[in-house]
Amino acid sequence: MPDSASRDSASPDSGLLAPVRAGVVAASLTDDAAWLRAMLDAEAALVRAQATLGVAPRHAADVITEVAGTAEFDLVALARAARGAANPVVAVVGALGAAVAEADPAAAQYVHRGSTSQDILDTAAMLVVARTSTEILEDLRRVETAALRLAAAHRDTLMAGRTLGAHAVPVTFGLKAAGWATAVHDAAKRLSRLTLPIQLGGAAGTLAGYLESAKAESGGEVAGDYARLLGEEFAKQTGLSAPLLPWHTNRIPIAETGFAAALVTGVLGKIAVDVQVLSRTEISEVAEPFAEGRGVSSAMPHKRNPALATLIRAAATQTPGLIATLASCLPAEDERPAGAWHAEWHPLRELLRLTAGAAETAVELVEGLTVDAERMRDNLDLTHGLIVSERLSATLVPRLGRTEAVTAIRAASLTAHHTRTPLHDVLAADPAVTAHLTATELADLTRPSGYLGAAGSLVDDTLAALAWPRTDTE
Repeated sequence: MPDSASRDSASPDSGLLAPVRAGVVAASLTDDAAWLRAMLDAEAALVRAQATLGVAPRHAADVITEVAGTAEFDLVALARAARGAANPVVAVVGALGAAVAEADPAAAQYVHRGSTSQDILDTAAMLVVARTSTEILEDLRRVETAALRLAAAHRDTLMAGRTLGAHAVPVTFGLKAAGWATAVHDAAKRLSRLTLPIQLGGAAGTLAGYLESAKAESGGEVAGDYARLLGEEFAKQTGLSAPLLPWHTNRIPIAETGFAAALVTGVLGKIAVDVQVLSRTEISEVAEPFAEGRGVSSAMPHKRNPALATLIRAAATQTPGLIATLASCLPAEDERPAGAWHAEWHPLRELLRLTAGAAETAVELVEGLTVDAERMRDNLDLTHGLIVSERLSATLVPRLGRTEAVTAIRAASLTAHHTRTPLHDVLAADPAVTAHLTATELADLTRPSGYLGAAGSLVDDTLAALAWPRTDTE
């Protein structure tokens, strides 16, 4: 059992069991210190807003802002104290008030004036989301750019399209990479369009505490639109948006953030699983960028595992469960729920951490991906022409009728598979087929390069729509 010393010491969550986010840039934007910074920033922004509206001294706002930005607080002590109120804001307000009182006792009375814990913590959450999203979006831009570069470079690189794990029809790697780029672009667009509002409602959503403290400070009545003006100024001070109403129990901003994060990790996870499949030993069409110590095994010296793709996929696999928790918090009772609000904090942070980690990891993966075009072409021949059976069917049905044509191609496909004979040679021995097509025509019809449909133009359309080539991120 841990002794008292170990229980009282700080134990940083450095990502030992979540290596996808260990050491990434956004890790410092979501840790306990970042959340504390956001709460302090919210407190300082609130009093600056009140000072702007003339219901708090400007000097007090300046002192509180200075102390909130420079004072050092004991995170472990704050976390322990948070157990008493079931949220960290009460402890943070106490610590901030004490620190301000040391600098200027008169200013301390304006800390958290008229406010409530949820106003500060929800606003802090939106600040953390905004700051982390900026980093995520920068990484997604790089992933999209790298995928577009692959699409352009491999517009005509033939490879086997696979459905349900088996060869289907020929495609190009350029088209696959274009699919990656458009998915990342769409997910990033949704993340960038999130509405991140301040929270300002007071104890139960009426702003009564703010109004009463403003009256006390002004010595009488305040403007009838004071509540709206305070919200607008608070939003301005934080860089967030001003909502129409307090959203204490309307948890859409939190849930939408989670859903947007899940979309990002999901599309990055798609890239990851593609890389995992295509880098299998028996396929070997792509390879992750090499780095000393990456992909190694503790038991098998020869292994070069797809470590980056594995990290991204692990993140994408975890996000649905976290989303389920946020969704379950949407039915919030009364004017502040007991437990549902509190249950949001951890999954929201984990979603941001996993998404940021996956995005940064995906940058390295896609920018450094090695593509083996020759291997892709070789793998097309594994089925001896069966990969273009759909083309043969489309050609023969008008000549033989659907039933006879499909029967002939299926029989020929089985023979080609079992005897490892090219499909066109097997069909060339069928009089019913050669009555309509010569051996040369059959050989031409089974060329994979001749059955790519609109792959090239689809890649071109994608490159044009997403403004490739780019001059800002080359």
